[in-house]
Amino acid sequence: PIALFHSGRGKRERLSDWLAVKSGEVKIIIGTRSAIFAPLRSPGAIVVDEEHDNSFKQYEGFRYSARDLAVLRGREEEIPVILGSATPSFESLHNAECGKYQKLTLSKRTGGGELPQISLIDVRSRKMEHLLSSPLIDKMREHIASSGQVLLFLNRRGYAPTLFCRGCGWSSTCPRCEIHYTFHRKKNRLICHHCGGKRPRPHNCPECGSSELTNIGAGTERIEEALQSIFPEQSVTRIDRDTTRKKGAMDKKLEEIHTGEYQILLGTQMLAKGHHFPKVTLVAILDADGGLFGSDFRATEQMGQLIIQVAGRAGRESVKGEVAIQTHNPDHPLLLTLLQKGYPDFAKQALAERKLATLPPYSYLTMIRAESSKPQAAIQFLNQIRKQAEQHHIGQVEILGPAPSPMEKRAGRYRAQLLLQSTHRRPLHHLLALLVPEIESLKRSHTVRWSVDVDPMDMF
Repeated sequence: PIALFHSGRGKRERLSDWLAVKSGEVKIIIGTRSAIFAPLRSPGAIVVDEEHDNSFKQYEGFRYSARDLAVLRGREEEIPVILGSATPSFESLHNAECGKYQKLTLSKRTGGGELPQISLIDVRSRKMEHLLSSPLIDKMREHIASSGQVLLFLNRRGYAPTLFCRGCGWSSTCPRCEIHYTFHRKKNRLICHHCGGKRPRPHNCPECGSSELTNIGAGTERIEEALQSIFPEQSVTRIDRDTTRKKGAMDKKLEEIHTGEYQILLGTQMLAKGHHFPKVTLVAILDADGGLFGSDFRATEQMGQLIIQVAGRAGRESVKGEVAIQTHNPDHPLLLTLLQKGYPDFAKQALAERKLATLPPYSYLTMIRAESSKPQAAIQFLNQIRKQAEQHHIGQVEILGPAPSPMEKRAGRYRAQLLLQSTHRRPLHHLLALLVPEIESLKRSHTVRWSVDVDPMDMF
């Protein structure tokens, strides 16, 4: 018997599985991050698949990393832990280099397929049809003519990320988050992808009354429309959160893909990783530039992982696959290293940059976040925490900030963060042991939402 642990299971099912695991009746558990707490009677091994994935980190309430807890539990239980990934996290690669982990390399692809050929499409000064360049359209026609399926990847759902007025320059902005609404054409709604706020699309500009409102940029909904226009004879399916909300919708679409019902697959990250599409011979990444200049120091790592993971969907069986990457930065050194030398060399180069900047995994971070409905309250609260931390005179810990979060306002609350950094864990933990009880006693601690995140995986 096998037990499944995930949020889609009912309460009775979860209780039944939990008791079966505890009694020893069930020997195998498959689950999401919370499965790490399963009460195994006699655990034998723990496997963390796609160990680099950020979804193993719990961001709300009780914060933890299921991957790191797996390693801790394995040590306590004296059992092996296997961290599997085609694109290991930089922390895991560093631990392997230091001898903490044993590195095992699989030299052959699943199904015996050859590695796909990867090429860059320089889209500078090219005329584009909603993120589709003419060289990419030509490649798509070739593969479809050879009875192959084509997978297009764009990690941006909706029709257009911005609604813009040509008359006065107004753009649709969520008042609770102060970022652009995304226009969803099928629903005819402007939707904030951060707080979930919705409003009807206006017919005229709220500022100047002009009817010259235009959609700037493209999401998967707009790309789908363009594909249906360019390839009227081919069937197109879009897989994103909007098209798979109903129960069973994702399974149905995947089954239709496997039967060859669709020649063109379009999707976000949920389509790009972990799926086996034997008929896909061309994979195209429509916009690879987002990760090259992100504000988070992990942006390039995540970009490299995503490119390799998406590329892994191509040519998984007998027919050799091809990967096309559209970019405005074809000469970017990290991008070239990734494509010409592979992920190991890309990681080595990026890790060298991390080491120069003393960033993880060459240091350890703790982020103290605060948010409030009042503009300055979060910053003021974190300033109090900084003063408390400085009084402890722990020299090996550097205190950075406080500063507004990169996304300062979200869901009507103003956000700020204070960063504690050290090249050793012990002084950082020592400071936190002293600091957290003091934070709870501060006057503002009950009027400001705050959290302590050890080893934060995002900096926004």
